[in-house]
Amino acid sequence: MTQRDPGVTITPYPDGPLIVRGPAQLIDENGEPIERSRRTVALCRCGASAIKPWCDGTHKLSGFRTAPPGDAPVAPSEAR
Repeated sequence: MTQRDPGVTITPYPDGPLIVRGPAQLIDENGEPIERSRRTVALCRCGASAIKPWCDGTHKLSGFRTAPPGDAPVAPSEAR
């Protein structure tokens, strides 16, 4: 990896998508490659996007929230 080629980075945005930068290969549930038209893409994390796997901004309308940094999710069996 050089300064001109930073490789692949995946950045989770709070309450938003995963931003994928670089030449990552994306694969669908059938093992088929997902064609990318851009070097940087936003992947849906909320599950409500109409253009999955891409983010369409629906997370803002749906109220999707991620846990604050350092807060581990609680398993349903522990949430009593």
